[in-house]
Amino acid sequence: MLHVAIATRAFRRYSTYRAATLAGIFTNSVFGIIYSFAYLALWSVNSTAGGYDATDAVTYVWLGQALLMTIALWGGGSPDDLAERIRSGDIAIDLYRPVGLVGWYLASDLGRAAYHLLTRGLAPTVVGFVLFDIRLPDSPAAALGFALAVPMAVVVSFAIRFLVASTAFWLLDQSGVKVMSGAFAIFFSGMMLPLVLFPGWLGVVARALPWAAYVQVPADIWLGKHSGWDLVRALGFQAFWIVVLLGLCHLVLSAATRKVVVQGG
Repeated sequence: MLHVAIATRAFRRYSTYRAATLAGIFTNSVFGIIYSFAYLALWSVNSTAGGYDATDAVTYVWLGQALLMTIALWGGGSPDDLAERIRSGDIAIDLYRPVGLVGWYLASDLGRAAYHLLTRGLAPTVVGFVLFDIRLPDSPAAALGFALAVPMAVVVSFAIRFLVASTAFWLLDQSGVKVMSGAFAIFFSGMMLPLVLFPGWLGVVARALPWAAYVQVPADIWLGKHSGWDLVRALGFQAFWIVVLLGLCHLVLSAATRKVVVQGG
């Protein structure tokens, strides 16, 4: 199958950067340790902050480190390749391919995500298990829900990054929009601070935005905060944003290809 082949090639592409992977594992582990002690200090003052206990909080830290590169929080992956191809004019080749552009780049990004999950996701988590008290899923449903939530988080992230990259059709350079998108992702995904700590209306809004599907939703599923129909609703939240955002990707791409002027000739 074509899309499986694309994902496999992307996996192999990223597996060639072994030194960068090892450096990333070290960096994620160091930041995981720093954040863990910071969270332990916070939860020593308020032991039930946001409905988490100290073990939940530390577990949340290491889940965040595992998902950081998997979901490409700050951008990157195949959408960055798309933006560069728009800038250079090579996008014309992509548009002639007998395959949908969104599906092509999504398959490539899923291959990238799989590699990062197995390396920069798994290795720092092992460090967290060795050094701290990490909570495991308390039921098969939570484990299965997390296994479904992670790829869905990647797809939500991909769709947003694809939309950001598509601004290059009009702006020629996605850099400014990418920086703004990254800032929103850090704040509203729960990576900087769990969204359960956000007060009042800010927490309600943050948990309704698509960035919550990146980290907060998978982490809460792992921690057992969603069960039964609430687990289904959490996964449904991610599925809703997948449908909406991928639909927007197709609409934006359709509008862009009707107006596009290929750069470079």
